[in-house]
Amino acid sequence: MSIDLHAKSIVIDGLIISDFDRAVFEDMRKGGLTAANCTCCVWEGFTETMRNVMRWKQWIRDNADLITQVYTTADIRRAKAESKTGIILGWQNLSGIQDQLGYLGLFKELGVGIMQIAYNTQNLVGTGCYEKKDGGLSDFGHEVIAEMNRLGILCDLSHVGARTSEDVILASKQPVAYSHCLPSGLKAHPRNKSDAQLKFIVDHGGFVGVTMFPPFLKKGPASRVDDFVEAIEYVIDRCGEENVGVGTDFTQGYGRPFFDWITHDKGYARKLTDFGEVINPEGIRTIGEWPNITATMARRGWTTARIERVIGLNWLNLLRTVWGA
Repeated sequence: MSIDLHAKSIVIDGLIISDFDRAVFEDMRKGGLTAANCTCCVWEGFTETMRNVMRWKQWIRDNADLITQVYTTADIRRAKAESKTGIILGWQNLSGIQDQLGYLGLFKELGVGIMQIAYNTQNLVGTGCYEKKDGGLSDFGHEVIAEMNRLGILCDLSHVGARTSEDVILASKQPVAYSHCLPSGLKAHPRNKSDAQLKFIVDHGGFVGVTMFPPFLKKGPASRVDDFVEAIEYVIDRCGEENVGVGTDFTQGYGRPFFDWITHDKGYARKLTDFGEVINPEGIRTIGEWPNITATMARRGWTTARIERVIGLNWLNLLRTVWGA
């Protein structure tokens, strides 16, 4: 039953930052992904981010039998009908706009539909979760949030500090999201969110995508797919099943140099954290094993309606609200 359910469902992964190539795109199809938020900015500035978007445009042309770009939720449904995976271009940092508000509109036209406010540390807009002092949303940041709202770009707060996150949640006139996070109630970690933070975002119309990134899971590299689904259940118990989705944070294809890059401020400066050995939970080592998440939900007694919501429909509803299409 779970195999058929997965195959017929809209399946949306709220965050993938893999070493993208045709093999990864083939695994997305094997995993039955209807759409995924794929990172194209972490520490880069405007020019480098534009090059990353250019690279994505080439990948989409070269792999048109497997992937298609997403601008609207109608494109997600089209991807499902065409048996392709829809690519939502997303950022994990606003470094790509530098100090230019107008760059937001340029990237929106290119298809960037999700932007995280800050990645781990301080930028011109706000503060990341590894800074010792969280200064909150800057005055420029308030302008940025208003412009993101106007353009229909989802505000992501996964790596953002607690005070800045609260400021964004209160400033935004559209729902915002933690696209990929875990609860600190299961493991204390600067990247994990407290019960109060989880409740605050959904009480203000927001959304929580749950990640399986092993350093943030209770059992770390010893985790299994059941541990990931247990974490989703924990978040559902606090946020409601209509406000929760999946954002795996797959880093497929990457090794130590990549993890060194993302765990240093701006990719090269001070060391922020050490992930240790990064081994995805047993049963979901690769994107192609994504159906095991659905199967585990079914085995743990989830209703069909709950499964369909959490693996895709909740994300679809959120994006329709923010994008307006």
